[in-house]
Amino acid sequence: MKLIEIKNVYKVFKTGKIKNTVLNDINLSIEEGEIIIILGPSGSGKTTLLNVVSGLDKITKGKISYNGKNISKYSDMRMTKFRKKNLGFIFQTYNLLEHLNVYENVLVGSSLGKVKVDIDEIIETVGLKKHKKKYMHELSGGEQQRVSIARALAKKPAVMFCDEPTGALDEKTGKIVLESLVEANNKLKTTMIIVTHNPGIALIGDRIIKMNSGKIVEEIKNEKRTNPKDIPWG
Repeated sequence: MKLIEIKNVYKVFKTGKIKNTVLNDINLSIEEGEIIIILGPSGSGKTTLLNVVSGLDKITKGKISYNGKNISKYSDMRMTKFRKKNLGFIFQTYNLLEHLNVYENVLVGSSLGKVKVDIDEIIETVGLKKHKKKYMHELSGGEQQRVSIARALAKKPAVMFCDEPTGALDEKTGKIVLESLVEANNKLKTTMIIVTHNPGIALIGDRIIKMNSGKIVEEIKNEKRTNPKDIPWG
């Protein structure tokens, strides 16, 4: 079932009389439950694509639909409500509450959603069951990133947007974080859109969307996902 439709999308930034086309006629469909990897070098437009599809930024031209509803024309207030209800976000920075423990941070995430969830089950999904009473200063960077994943999952988002989620992590820790994302997709059926410059990470997805100079230059379907622990790194 098609969840997201991106049609003829452009994003142009203007500085005085200079125009910079960052997204150039983007067309893409995303199925419910897919793991999509957006792959490209710095400046290719991949983060801008993530930002417009998630409603963090507005498109210049085109159309973005969720379940057939055109969100491109939503007001800022309506878009904020849509994001709060339907979308989750993972960034390189964890943005966790230092004075709360793991369980309490995830509980904050669940309070943003309308669907009641089992906090312990979500913490277990990301492999932090034995750490649930620990505070952020007691956790490694990878463990904190998994707390941020659990917090985002706790509001039961239809789509999880991940912008370089392993960018600040070493190989071993990064692969553990990726395993948590794949486990969440398998268990909770959360659609994942992951932006990365690391070609190894692309192997964990159902499809790879390669970008360069603001365009989709190639789309590759993985016949079988690779287990994160088996991917080449970098």
